[in-house]
Amino acid sequence: MKITIRRRTLVLIVLVIVAVLVSWAVARRAQPPEIPFVKVVRDTITSTLSTNGKVEPIQWASARAERAGVIKKIDVTRGQQVAEGTPLVELDTATAESELATAEAQIEAAKAQQRPLQQGGSAAERTEIENELAKARLDLQVSQRNLASAQRLYDQQAGTKIDVDTAKARVDAIQEQILGIEKRRSALVEPSQKQVVQARLQEAEAAAALAKHNLALSIIRAPIGGTVYQFDQRIGGFVNLGDIIGNIGRLEQVRVVVYIDEPDLGRVGIGMPVTITWEATPGRVWKGVVEKLPTQVVQLSGTTRQVGEVSCVVQNPDRDLLPGTNIDAQIVSKIVPDALVIPKEVLRREGGQTGVYLLGSDGRIVFRPVKVGVSSLTKIQAAQGLEAGNSVALPTDVPIKPGWKVEPVYP
Repeated sequence: MKITIRRRTLVLIVLVIVAVLVSWAVARRAQPPEIPFVKVVRDTITSTLSTNGKVEPIQWASARAERAGVIKKIDVTRGQQVAEGTPLVELDTATAESELATAEAQIEAAKAQQRPLQQGGSAAERTEIENELAKARLDLQVSQRNLASAQRLYDQQAGTKIDVDTAKARVDAIQEQILGIEKRRSALVEPSQKQVVQARLQEAEAAAALAKHNLALSIIRAPIGGTVYQFDQRIGGFVNLGDIIGNIGRLEQVRVVVYIDEPDLGRVGIGMPVTITWEATPGRVWKGVVEKLPTQVVQLSGTTRQVGEVSCVVQNPDRDLLPGTNIDAQIVSKIVPDALVIPKEVLRREGGQTGVYLLGSDGRIVFRPVKVGVSSLTKIQAAQGLEAGNSVALPTDVPIKPGWKVEPVYP
């Protein structure tokens, strides 16, 4: 009997629990669904264009090898500040030094050959001829005196004509002898010999000048003062005439070329603020302005994007934004203060119109068309259709339709 009573009691308890659960489920189903909403607020909204670009120097120059050679010394590193004329690399000078030593030896040899030619021959030959010439001149003086004496005696009728003719013949013979000696002295140095030696000297001097020039070109210097932003040389590397050794630029300001998609080009104007970021330096920001608008639309290399290349001048006081860097950019195209602002994700399309799901005063969903204005990365201006304080539905997994009664939930 007791067991039967217990069984009846348990059954009754189970029936009561089931009845409570069924009642809760029915009541639950009758309640409106909970939908997240957000309020329309007034705020300052900044319209920005986000894109990418590349850094270029505004003022720069390349240092080039002015002769071929092997790098024996490196004097700078990439990113280093240098003054104009600072040595960047030094080439091996062994060949140029050897060429200079050879040329200088040839110069001395040519000068040694040139000295006796300039003086009229060797010392021994010149001495012998000069002695003969001095003796002949002395004999000429004696003969001329004898001729004068014979002429006086003849004039005084104390001498004969034969004596005069004999004395004169002697003078003429000695003068002819002197002319012969002087010709021999001139013949010691032929003009062609002087020309040959002079040509050798000039050739050696030209070789020496070239060797000195090559030695000077062995030091490759910075063409301008600035930052060494491209430099990949190594000791032992070979460079050819004209090879670029490094690029130097003045990087206090840089030019950033940003790529604006064709539909957005109308939103960009000269003087608009630009913010630059670089993934390699998180948290670092550079500021600049739009300097020049594009004159044509081109296809961005490696993509299907049709873009205009907008040139911006960016301040780079620490010179750490290097040319060639790929960057991200934001151009501030418009700022609207005290605008009605909603999150971008609340916008929906219905019946060919853009609008929002608005919470009506009766707690039901109403689709409200909205005219939008400027937008930022996450927000957009509701230019018409909404008022401050309106509640608009956020996206949810629960499908909702206009006319539904809902329970608003605010984050």
